[in-house]
Amino acid sequence: MKQWLCLGGAIITEVSATLALKAALEAPGWYVLVVFGYVTAFFLLSVCLRLGMTIGVAYGAWGAGGVTATALLSASIFDEPLTWLMGFGMALILAGVITVEVGSQKAHARQESGQA
Repeated sequence: MKQWLCLGGAIITEVSATLALKAALEAPGWYVLVVFGYVTAFFLLSVCLRLGMTIGVAYGAWGAGGVTATALLSASIFDEPLTWLMGFGMALILAGVITVEVGSQKAHARQESGQA
């Protein structure tokens, strides 16, 4: 559970940094949040790995969550376009991450039971 909380924090800080990057184009003071957000995101991602989350699941969920949240929030905050096709793409990304997570769990279960 702790690893998922760290992953959630990594996603939130990465999305915050990415949105701040867009804001920094007009107001350079936002670059402080950009640096802090990305450094914190990578730190939290490394904590997830130390806690036993596989890299495929951690990076996949981080990427999918980041892409989805950034697209939704940038449409809301910066009035950027958000189309049904983009939504479909986000759904496919999330479905892929869920598939990787299920596969990872099955592989761990097989490994623990001694099967190849």
